Amino acid sequence: MITCENIHKEYRIGHARKTVLRGVNLTINRDDKIALLGRNGAGKSTLIKLIGGVEMPTSGKVIRKMSCSWPLGFTGGFQGSMTGYDNARFIARIYDKPYVAMREFVEEFTELGNQLRMPVKNYSSGMRARLAFALTLAIDFECYLIDEVIMVGDKNFQKKCHSEFFEKRKDKALLLASHSTDFVKNYCNRAVVINGGHATLYDNVAEGLDVYTKL
Repeated sequence: MITCENIHKEYRIGHARKTVLRGVNLTINRDDKIALLGRNGAGKSTLIKLIGGVEMPTSGKVIRKMSCSWPLGFTGGFQGSMTGYDNARFIARIYDKPYVAMREFVEEFTELGNQLRMPVKNYSSGMRARLAFALTLAIDFECYLIDEVIMVGDKNFQKKCHSEFFEKRKDKALLLASHSTDFVKNYCNRAVVINGGHATLYDNVAEGLDVYTKL
């Protein structure tokens, strides 16, 4: 499982400090599909980055007892001057995965063809999202962190994403920041609503959505 214990997060803005999260406690179990709900700027992306280790909390701690993906939707890890293939090779080395198998998966999943030979800085946002999905799915994480971009591209690509996350990896944990109430109803078993820096967990998704829609 992954546990957040009394997480606080502040940012310095000039001479002032802005508090984004205030004493967040959350446990993600191995088979959870948790919706992360809240208005824009509530702190959803911040919490996902903290859980993924991209940022550190101001106080409190994140305890990870299962492998966790980087936040899908946060593409800051891409090296823009490197090609799609080069980024795949880099990820393969970090996670000690065979590059040939990763390359084949990325080629099949992204459908980007020769564009994988282009520097990532020249990619459109949609192309970057496809590459991010492929590189994340090429690693067998126990928990996947997804920030707002669960479905991108055409219907065929959306079908691929659905199959990978909710059929092939149905036993994996998922923390998903989303504004789509229909998607949350269909695929999540718990919900967390962030409001005023505080996070409230609802084991009843409908109850969580009801609170969220009234914010």
